Amino acid sequence: MSLPDQLRFARNLSHWDLKQPAFYHGHIAYLDFAKFGSSSPLFINLIRQPLDRMVSYYYFLRYGDDFRPHLIRRKQGNKTSFDDCVKEGQAECDPNNLWLQVPFFCGHHADCWVPGSTWAFEQAKNNLVKNYLLVGVTEQMEEFVAVLEATIPNLFKGALKLYRKGSKSHLRKTNMKIPPKAETIARFRNSTVWQLENEFYEFALRQFEYVKSRTLKLDLSDKGQQYFYEKIRPK
Repeated sequence: MSLPDQLRFARNLSHWDLKQPAFYHGHIAYLDFAKFGSSSPLFINLIRQPLDRMVSYYYFLRYGDDFRPHLIRRKQGNKTSFDDCVKEGQAECDPNNLWLQVPFFCGHHADCWVPGSTWAFEQAKNNLVKNYLLVGVTEQMEEFVAVLEATIPNLFKGALKLYRKGSKSHLRKTNMKIPPKAETIARFRNSTVWQLENEFYEFALRQFEYVKSRTLKLDLSDKGQQYFYEKIRPK
């Protein structure tokens, strides 16, 4: 986003009070609302194991998903496997294309978008811990929903039941995916970009596991308030 767009976006969200509370969904790199003199929303995000995400997106562009199965995708008809794409050195399968989750959590600084930047990696981790209410992983979607319901019940009350019993929680699954071969995985693991993206994912996963253990019981119900305090009237 350009600097003027960042300012407009921050002011639009923080000053919009027609209906509260509000829930905004979209793809945007972390934005420091305080930088623009605006109050910050609660940031929530979901991430995925980086190579799994890349492989899934590769086949999604060719075969679509179960949400809109009849929609013609951009690469429909292209039968090249992900393994062959990597072997042939095609740009679409360049390991640098894994550089996505780190820069989005890093933000709008120029160095955030330099593939393999250790500064961006550290900034992304710092933002995740300090500025995001919750970051879940797609492999634990049910647990993610349960933590949200326990933490913000005014927005997510009943969400876990809806996720479990609803008819749409399974949607957005790519119709066809071929798991990458061992040699393909090994090639990516030699990449600095993969190493940093994967380390960031593992960092986020550890934090989510910690939050989950402090928030939920084994059946994913809320542990409830776990602290007590007294207000003492001054004499």
